Amino acid sequence: MAQAWLALELTNNAFLVGLVAAVGSLPIVLFSMHAGVLADRYERLRLVKICQTLLLFEAALLWWFTWSGHVTIGWLLLIAAIAGAISSVEIPSRQSLVVELAGREDLPQAIALNSSGFNLARIVGPALAALVIAKLGIGWAFALNALSYFAVLIGLFMVRLSPWRPSAQLVRPLDGIRESFAYMRDTPLVAALMKLVTVYSVLGTPYLTLMPVFAKNRLGLGAGGYGLLLACVGVGGLIGALALAARSGAQAGSRTLRLSTYGYPIVLLVLSTLTSAWPAYVALLFAGMAMIANGAIANSMLQHNVPDALRGRLMAAYSFVVVGLAQTLGSFIAGALARALGVQWAIAAGAVIMLLYAAYVFERPPFRIVKTTGPSLT
Repeated sequence: MAQAWLALELTNNAFLVGLVAAVGSLPIVLFSMHAGVLADRYERLRLVKICQTLLLFEAALLWWFTWSGHVTIGWLLLIAAIAGAISSVEIPSRQSLVVELAGREDLPQAIALNSSGFNLARIVGPALAALVIAKLGIGWAFALNALSYFAVLIGLFMVRLSPWRPSAQLVRPLDGIRESFAYMRDTPLVAALMKLVTVYSVLGTPYLTLMPVFAKNRLGLGAGGYGLLLACVGVGGLIGALALAARSGAQAGSRTLRLSTYGYPIVLLVLSTLTSAWPAYVALLFAGMAMIANGAIANSMLQHNVPDALRGRLMAAYSFVVVGLAQTLGSFIAGALARALGVQWAIAAGAVIMLLYAAYVFERPPFRIVKTTGPSLT
């Protein structure tokens, strides 16, 4: 939240706000598939510990530049790129670690609970950041962010897993990447889910990148109002994640996937028409619910269907799309459209294409099969 607001303060340019998010995710586009090979070859918990330690130093660097008054849009772009390079390894390693912690039987509920923790942070974080920025200045928001990594590392060092065993068959990185792409291409359900995730990540997620511009230029809000907008997304996501964690059964999952796939772009369309804060808060509450429901169900279906030997690479492909393409291609396009046409049109254009794709994809296999034979897909 603070990074996006800092980019806006430094430039007052919607395109550059989107560019900061895009540059931060470009390394994920470039390196995540190779990182997936690492996650399948080496101990995942150790990789996550190393990456979180490096992210601590990156967060401290961002704090120092801001606190000392040396921060510029150039330094902000560079630091965002460093964080993206570290995250390209951390995200697939952490995502593929979930099944080791929870087991296959509890995987859907575990992913939903993981999403609820993420969204609880999304509620507390923006609200806290807005308060800190208003009272103490933006540098203190970055300082608290850096300190928070100590809690993460303490938790990671408390985790106890069965002894790690290296894979018996090691392949060259490029061969491993080709193997994962062949699996995704030749497995109909996985291929369909990855296409859906790609469309919805690239066209749907960038509304969050544009939120500081939407808050300031469309709704006339300051940092506090912007933080509250993000908190509403987090509250909605938390409600959606906890509801998913309480449910079980493939049929329920397939119905929720269909509902969230249609509901998400409809809510974004409504959001794009709004010019006052309170209706926007309500719209973002439902946007958070639909976004998390869609992503969590797709993630659990993918992880349930992938063999363990390919899990790290599939999660690398997932992070390549959800984080990498969404923030680079998606944020770049959204930022350019917002600059040329207005932030409301950028959000609306993505929502219309998402809605058309939903109507197309649910009338074709394998999603048409999910409608009647859902239990075989979870």
